[in-house]
Amino acid sequence: MDWHQLLEITTLPDNIPIVAMLFLIPFFTWMGFKQARANDKLIAELEADPKLAKTHHRKTWPWQPNWARELHVWPYLLRIEFLATLIVTIILYVWSITLNAPLEEPANPNLTMNPSKAPWYFLGLQEMLVYFDPWIAGVIMPTLMLIGLMVFPYVDSNPLGSGYYTWKQRKIAVGAFLVGFATWVALIIIGTFMRGPGWVWFWPGQTWDHNTVIYEVNRDLPDIVGITSQPLKGIFGALVVGLFFVIAGFITHKIIMRTEFDKKIFERTTLLQYLIFQFFAITVLWALPVKLVLRLLFRIKYVMVTPWFNV
Repeated sequence: MDWHQLLEITTLPDNIPIVAMLFLIPFFTWMGFKQARANDKLIAELEADPKLAKTHHRKTWPWQPNWARELHVWPYLLRIEFLATLIVTIILYVWSITLNAPLEEPANPNLTMNPSKAPWYFLGLQEMLVYFDPWIAGVIMPTLMLIGLMVFPYVDSNPLGSGYYTWKQRKIAVGAFLVGFATWVALIIIGTFMRGPGWVWFWPGQTWDHNTVIYEVNRDLPDIVGITSQPLKGIFGALVVGLFFVIAGFITHKIIMRTEFDKKIFERTTLLQYLIFQFFAITVLWALPVKLVLRLLFRIKYVMVTPWFNV
């Protein structure tokens, strides 16, 4: 095990954001859920006591008589935002002065880096090339992610949870975001710390040997069941993908309908909103983790094989 190599990878200037992300994401997730639990407790208390609900100031900390019920944007909010801007600016100045920019010599087509990696914020896309066709990994999946993030607020019929942290009132929205975001962060971590020369999988601490040749059996699902000819491969793959959509949609529906509160939100949702939510939930939140597991654990490269594209 070469832990010195892992230390060098971790301390590279262009990997500092990833290392910081490993600590900041769990911290702020914990902070958000802590505030959400406090708000959920307060909501339950106010719902149980209608009299208290008419007089309580709707905050998780105790009310003080000298507090104003309303505060002006200036100077209270803008002062905090200005201080936050100054602190971030100072951090960026110190960062740029103390760390060298990860710039190298001009690209040489006769001497290609191995491994050749994109910047850390694009490593998720580069890692997706392992699991999908290039045009799916580089165009279709990122487009679906961006459109899904823009569409979700418009197909969400839940009027609660706006302006405050809550878990009980926003389980579907918060859970969907955490699954999608965690998957994307996992792809970045895999591409940074576990992909070495030749984009071969190396565990953290394992020496990156440029001469290593690993024989990996990457099989297509039709080949496993004995289908070797077209168009049977495409038909079989289409049936499997269709079955996946049905099963994933059924599980998503069961998750949506878990509680009476969720059922009331479902009743407010139109058929168009529901179908749009299901489509993006299946293609963005289900497809990528499932394909990742199939490729890494079962060595299944493609499920649907056609002369034009593979899935």
